[in-house]
Amino acid sequence: MYDVIVIGGGAAGVFAAISAKAASPFAQVILLEKSGVLLSKVRISGGGRCNVTHSCFDPGKLCTHYPRGEKELIGAFHRFQPRDTIEWFASRGVSLKTEADGRIFPVTDSSETIIQCLLSAAQKLGVEIHLRQHISRIEKQADGFAIHLKEQEPLYTSRLILATGNSSAGCAWAEHLGHTIQPPVPSLFTFNVPTSPLKELSGIALENARVQIQGTSLAQTGPLLITHFGFSGPAVLKLSAWGARYLHEKEYRVEILIDWLPQLSEQAIFAKLSQCKTTLAQKNLLSENPFKLPKKLWESLLGKLAAKRLAHIAIKDLHSLAHKLHANAFQVEGKTTHKEEFVTCGGVHLKEVDFKTLQSKVCPGLYFAGEILDIDGVTGGFNFQNAWTTGFLAGKAAS
Repeated sequence: MYDVIVIGGGAAGVFAAISAKAASPFAQVILLEKSGVLLSKVRISGGGRCNVTHSCFDPGKLCTHYPRGEKELIGAFHRFQPRDTIEWFASRGVSLKTEADGRIFPVTDSSETIIQCLLSAAQKLGVEIHLRQHISRIEKQADGFAIHLKEQEPLYTSRLILATGNSSAGCAWAEHLGHTIQPPVPSLFTFNVPTSPLKELSGIALENARVQIQGTSLAQTGPLLITHFGFSGPAVLKLSAWGARYLHEKEYRVEILIDWLPQLSEQAIFAKLSQCKTTLAQKNLLSENPFKLPKKLWESLLGKLAAKRLAHIAIKDLHSLAHKLHANAFQVEGKTTHKEEFVTCGGVHLKEVDFKTLQSKVCPGLYFAGEILDIDGVTGGFNFQNAWTTGFLAGKAAS
């Protein structure tokens, strides 16, 4: 009989096993992973650099970066937050650095640094690790759990931590043990806009734009990137996260409105254009570029007005241009995965989990960590911080 069995060899599972063993050095802690390697998602995250966490140290502000889990995580972040993550790695010889946008990486710019630190910590503590473990079913017993393995004898434990990420098997086991599962759907993705007239401008980035899903209150403001397939960048990724379920229901076919000048109202944009018509009548809008938009984007947005002298542009055309700059409509016809990000929303219903301990409210002795919970963060290190926080608390409580 093991004291703690952790299922799942990702960031949350490994950290939970380490936390459990550190809290109770004499406890028998075993980690089971179905593949032949641990921490595979850590290895490829951030382009192989591993975006460990984010430099947001106020739990109240930190939890606002989670479209699902904001309310539940605030207490958890008071007990283990990015500052604790930084200190944990620093105490084991890993220095981290903060980039201009708040993302935190190892100074080596290599995810292997993080992986080796975690594996070394697990080994020194004596966490037992078994790879290529194929679990057929999990059975709740009076004194704990029986983990039935294919072609092997069952393993028994008094406490079980599920850290299986977004796998269907993990959700099925949780459901079998009495939990409600929110169906997993993709989060953090970019927008395919095959009819976009801007695709030829791929690579142009704006520091600030507002993107809204037409007919809803779902909107995000931030950096926007024009791509050969449509739109990307933080504004789009955040919108995809907060609108994940709505977009899934609409089969990723919605109209979006882009406000290229979110700091100005449509009326203010028109007033500026009218002023140009009055004071610069013999010049054209293309050369004047009063809003300092990227030149090629500005030319595309102007269309036939680009070469006209301002004196020859009708007031109604200035009204139309002001509206376009304020609410430029595009038809989204699908999604594209954002680099190595493959985050989902969905998983174990949060009301069924005690977030002081991450223990199940419906199945005593069962704990959860990481993405198996219906928690997901926006891009920037927030999903890993959820893994460290829930893994730490689940492991400590389970042991």
